[in-house]
Amino acid sequence: MAYEYDRYEREDGGGSFLMGLLAGTVLGAGLGMLFAPRPGSELRNQLTEQAGRLRSTAGDAYSQAQDKVGQIVDRGRDAYDRAKTSTETMVGNAASAIGATGDQGAGSHSGSSGSTSYPTSTSYPTTGDRS
Repeated sequence: MAYEYDRYEREDGGGSFLMGLLAGTVLGAGLGMLFAPRPGSELRNQLTEQAGRLRSTAGDAYSQAQDKVGQIVDRGRDAYDRAKTSTETMVGNAASAIGATGDQGAGSHSGSSGSTSYPTSTSYPTTGDRS
């Protein structure tokens, strides 16, 4: 069980690294532009290019996250289906075993004839007048 937890911990580390890388890139680019001496039109062009790169990087990160979530959902569905199938098989086996045991034991209670007779009606004695 600890192995599964450790594996999931390692898998989740990629997403936080990517977010940290993205935040660092944006912060570094912004500070570099603010402190670099440039004319206004050149700065606007550079900001437009950086925004386009940021949009592209964010779109890639979103696609990767969407793919990863899709994989996790697929794994969850597969695990659910396997557990459901296994449970249905066990219940079916148990029902078969109970049915086989019940069939074998039904005729063995009443000696050699194999039939048991039960009274169809029962009358109880009355104890006087209840009026």
